[in-house]
Amino acid sequence: MKTLQQMTVLITGGSRGIGAAIAKRFAAEGVNIVIHYLHSHEAANETARTCMALGANVLTVSADLRSREQLERMRDKLAGQGMLPDILVNNGGISHYGMLMDVSEAEWDDVMAVNLKGMFLCSQLFMPQMIAQKYGRIINVSSIWGMSGASCEVLYSTTKGGMNAFTKALAKELAPTGVTVNAVAPGAVETEMMDGFDSDEKAAMKQEIPLGRFGSTDEIASLVYFLALPESSYITGQIISPNGGWHT
Repeated sequence: MKTLQQMTVLITGGSRGIGAAIAKRFAAEGVNIVIHYLHSHEAANETARTCMALGANVLTVSADLRSREQLERMRDKLAGQGMLPDILVNNGGISHYGMLMDVSEAEWDDVMAVNLKGMFLCSQLFMPQMIAQKYGRIINVSSIWGMSGASCEVLYSTTKGGMNAFTKALAKELAPTGVTVNAVAPGAVETEMMDGFDSDEKAAMKQEIPLGRFGSTDEIASLVYFLALPESSYITGQIISPNGGWHT
């Protein structure tokens, strides 16, 4: 089996936020990094430069998670570079805030396509390599709202709940192959997604969290890294929620 330093991790939506923190965490351990993005070209390059400064071999790739054709081209590019992932982190996604009665069918379809179809396509396209080598890690970045639901985030919560169900089912399907599938479902984390809340709303939210603070992207990245380790091979089908005790 490869050593961790011989492996490649693909992080979808890896240009910023939690995705960028995950890329940097793996880079610090000498893992080959593939940073996927759609529009955030400069942010992806900035994250790549940071990872390279840590000594990692890094490749950036752009593709629309809603498009099988674009993802197949991405897979072929990675194969040509000898960087098919041993570890797939399905982190790319979009949020949606608003009353369900105001959600348009187009909005529903778009969020579903990015958050669920994208995870499905990436998992399906990159599983064969992992199965062939009898080793792989698929780690899906979900949300606490996929476990408990959130008012005014019915659409987003639905996609994350679907991600959790996908994780549990695929873990059972792939268990005999040496490929594990888990999900990390963060609570409130200091990212751009929190910019939609004002200071009073953030303060009220922190009061509900037993630890009294939001999580950091580095804390989420450390959990993702742990699940990718060879010694985490007995952990599969789990939805692990780092949330400061907010949801138990």
